[in-house]
Amino acid sequence: MRIAIAGASGRMGRILIQAVTDADDLSLTVALDRPDSDSLGQDAGAFLGLDTGVVITDDIQSLAQADCLIDFTRPEGTLAHLNACATHGVKCVIGTTGFDAQGKQAIRTAAQKTAIVFAPNMSVGVNATLKLLDMAARLLNSGYDAEIFEAHHRNKVDAPSGTALAMGEAVAHAWGVPLDQVADWARHGHTGARETGRIGFSVLRGGDIVGDHTVYFCGTGERIEITHRSTSRATYAQGSLRAARYLARREFGLFDMQDVLAS
Repeated sequence: MRIAIAGASGRMGRILIQAVTDADDLSLTVALDRPDSDSLGQDAGAFLGLDTGVVITDDIQSLAQADCLIDFTRPEGTLAHLNACATHGVKCVIGTTGFDAQGKQAIRTAAQKTAIVFAPNMSVGVNATLKLLDMAARLLNSGYDAEIFEAHHRNKVDAPSGTALAMGEAVAHAWGVPLDQVADWARHGHTGARETGRIGFSVLRGGDIVGDHTVYFCGTGERIEITHRSTSRATYAQGSLRAARYLARREFGLFDMQDVLAS
């Protein structure tokens, strides 16, 4: 399977490149980066001391040479890449977060032409955690307050994280309500007593934290905590490769990591 990597000179891009070059059933054929990247024209494996024969480019149309794109960049870049993927019939694994409603609709529209796995977190462990949250929220649907805490590195530009939002969606869905109707995104000043049935979010940004997420169910006399901590981005890369392999058997449609893990 011929793989394209977007954001080839970024931290996640490099981890993906290494994972693809280490895989026996995948080959790196396209490495994309921004037009202002200092890495343009370099071999995509240079940071590993490898000669892959794949030169980093900003030519989006080069995606036509790939079977599947893996993209963990920014919403505006991902949507431009996705348009080219839909045009050329290239499948797409999207780990980018921070899409607005219009961006999510564009992904749904593109899925009518090609196969897409779109998930806020590609980690197998995170997706197992979402299953646990659904179970816990159904059992703790009365007498417990739900709070979601997440921490990421100082360069992350969206908040709360896509994973925190997915966790909030899991709890809200189990409670039978839309997340937007019960979410408290921030607290400041005199907020009054906490309302029953709300889901609170809090965010930390600093240093080089890969990703920490904890969901608290706080009751009278006890507190249940469900936590996932990422210590390496390699887990996201391996989940992404699993998603790409899943798409090899699909022509079009929109899928998530729960679909991938169930196959």
